[in-house]
Amino acid sequence: MADKIIENNQVSIMGAIASEFEKSHEVYGEGFYMVDVLVKRLSGSEDKIPLMVSERLVDVTQSYIGEYIQVQGQFRSYNRHEEKKNRLVLSVFVRELTFVEEEDESIETNLIELNGYICKPPVHRMTPLGREIADILLAVNRPYGKSDYIPCICWGRNANFAKSFEVGGRLHIWGRIQSREYIKKLSETDTEKRIAYEVSVSKLEYGETYS
Repeated sequence: MADKIIENNQVSIMGAIASEFEKSHEVYGEGFYMVDVLVKRLSGSEDKIPLMVSERLVDVTQSYIGEYIQVQGQFRSYNRHEEKKNRLVLSVFVRELTFVEEEDESIETNLIELNGYICKPPVHRMTPLGREIADILLAVNRPYGKSDYIPCICWGRNANFAKSFEVGGRLHIWGRIQSREYIKKLSETDTEKRIAYEVSVSKLEYGETYS
């Protein structure tokens, strides 16, 4: 059952390590650490993607900034309570990690496949340049009754298709994880630069059942 659910959330990423390892938490004596990876887009820009890595996969006391890694895992979420409300925090939970000599252009650098349920009505809108987009929040089941809540964004004809999706509908998507900077207003005078993460959808199937 656990393996079946893990198949509903698969991520493969290759990029350059961009930070030191910072401890997140510990479970039954196993330490988990956060590290950022820079992943190139076809346009030449980069996404900064946070990874959660077990100390049993890599020596977290060493610095690997600038080194390339390839990882497989799942896109996970949890709610962090701050400023009197919950904030959805996203990262890639790493199951396999391999160091590679350099960026291999034959390998896809950023792939994600999710199979889950729509948990709020899609938000359909137009960009200032007239492009259709639709925002979807997808609930993806984990073992032991837990779920991850993953923001997804559809473009063009996929956005037009997605605007009719119903809450509770089953959705299978393929795409890439992207990062986006925004300014959070903390008070009348204070702001803070933050990074949001979402899945940019390239292909989707609605109403499919798990095979």
